[in-house]
Amino acid sequence: MNALEYAEKAGDLFVLPDSVTKIKQLIDDGSTSINEVAEVINYDPAVAAQILKIANSALYKFPTVITTVNKAIQVIGTDSVYDLVLAYGISHAFKDMNESNIDFSVFWELGVSCGLLAKYIAQETSAKNPDKMFVCGLLHNIGELAVLQLEPDTAAKCSSFTAQSCPVTLQTQHLGTTYAEISAELLKLWGIPSEIYGPIAHQHAALHKAQSHEEKVLQLAANLALNNVYGEIYSHLDNIDSQQYEILKLDEEDLEAALDFTNMQLISTLAIFSPSTFSIY
Repeated sequence: MNALEYAEKAGDLFVLPDSVTKIKQLIDDGSTSINEVAEVINYDPAVAAQILKIANSALYKFPTVITTVNKAIQVIGTDSVYDLVLAYGISHAFKDMNESNIDFSVFWELGVSCGLLAKYIAQETSAKNPDKMFVCGLLHNIGELAVLQLEPDTAAKCSSFTAQSCPVTLQTQHLGTTYAEISAELLKLWGIPSEIYGPIAHQHAALHKAQSHEEKVLQLAANLALNNVYGEIYSHLDNIDSQQYEILKLDEEDLEAALDFTNMQLISTLAIFSPSTFSIY
């Protein structure tokens, strides 16, 4: 199967919560007011709770506690709420997966690490929307869940990476495509904006020359996250060409600072987005 075929089959198995779809449609309507968006979010206690958790998390560091969805939208911004609602809904779509074939804690640790790194690097390099880069990072590898559900034996082969055989090499060998490409096709089928699925599709520096600033950020973040989560296999600069960070006007000290930030925020952020924490649905 190619990436689109994997995504189409996965799309039949995994669906966004109805409330998230409604919120997405509402925010897609450019004439919708903050109060109207807040009203729809408040209809779903799980989504409302997640928005308040995010607004009060270390991702934003606001000096006072935010207690209403309206205030959260005002301080985060409608665009960021849009992205975070999608991220929550997509991670929630996979909550009932059989966990026998995957260590979900490691899977979401990789996603959250990549998201935090992407946001940090985006902020340090004056990217337009760091929050969107967080979502790109968080969702950069969801194609793995599609393959796990459809072809667990193939997914197992792809997960047997070593210092000599990196994940993208094994994915290309055993799938004929990559988790990144499957992720992007699945997001596209769900109607997720190209600003999110585009960088995800081109996240592998070994396969794609980054064209946009966002692609450069995600390529660096994805490799740093892989090295960080699988520290028993990789050192922190493995799989990274110096040009990847130099083109962003960063140096090794900047990368260390990004990793320090990520590791400090990892546990609290993971608690927000890992499906194992969802208890209201």
